[in-house]
Amino acid sequence: MSYFNNFRKINYRFGNNEVATRFQELSLYSDIIDQVKDNVTVYQEYTILENMRPDQVSQELYGTPGYYWTFYILNDNIKEQGWPLSQSELLIQAKNDYPDTVIATGTNLVEDLFTTTGAVRDKILPGAIITGQSSGVSGEVIGRNLDLGHLTIKGKISFTAGETAILSTDANVSVVIGSVVDEHLATHHFEDGSGDYVDNVSDSGVVDITGASNTKITNLDNYIRINDNLKEIRIFKQGVVQQIVSAIQSEIGA
Repeated sequence: MSYFNNFRKINYRFGNNEVATRFQELSLYSDIIDQVKDNVTVYQEYTILENMRPDQVSQELYGTPGYYWTFYILNDNIKEQGWPLSQSELLIQAKNDYPDTVIATGTNLVEDLFTTTGAVRDKILPGAIITGQSSGVSGEVIGRNLDLGHLTIKGKISFTAGETAILSTDANVSVVIGSVVDEHLATHHFEDGSGDYVDNVSDSGVVDITGASNTKITNLDNYIRINDNLKEIRIFKQGVVQQIVSAIQSEIGA
C-alpha cells in the first residue's frame, strides 16, 4: 500500500526471529487527518459506482491511482469494513457467510407456545438432529432465532414446507415446518414503516408477521444495505488533496 512507502523504517523482529528486519514503523500516526476530516472546506461527498476499485476512483478524481489510501483514512467505515463489493461479489460473500438452511417453525421458541414442558425450547438445541416425517431427510440444528421461531440446519437440507420434523432422540418433541429457505435468504429482522426493528411475537407466543407496515429484511438484504452505505464516502477536494497528502507524508516520514 503506497500510504506506507514514506514511513520511516526501524529494526523489527517478526515472531521469534532473532535477526531484526528493517521495516516500516506502522505504529506511526498523523494527526493531520483529525485536524481536517470535519472541515467541510476540504472534503466533499462522493458515491462509489459499481465495480469501481479504489485506484480507479483515485485516477478519476485526481489523475493518479496513488491517492486511493486517502479514502480509507478519511472514512472510518471503509477503513474498518473494507471497500464496497460489486453485486456479484456481494452475493458470493453472503452465500459464503450464510451457507446453511433455515426452517421457520412459526413458533416463538422462547415461550414454546406456553406449554408446561417447554420441550421445543429446551430440547431442540444446537447439536440436535431432526427428521422430516414426509421427506425423510434429517439435519443437525446449529443455531436458533428464538424470537422468530427459526432453526438453522447445517448444510443444504431439503425439508418440505408443511411437514412435521421430529427430534431424533425424542419422538414426542416436534415442530411444524412453515418454510424452508437458504440461509442467506432467511429473515434477519423485520422493520416497521419507519425502518425500526419490530418484535413480531404476539402475546400468545406465535410469530406474527402480518402487520401491514412490517417489512422482512433478509440476511442478503442486510448485506446489501451495509454495502450501499459503504458507497457513500468523503473525498478530499481536488484543490487541497496534494497539499494534505504532502503534509501527511512529510509528518510520517520525519
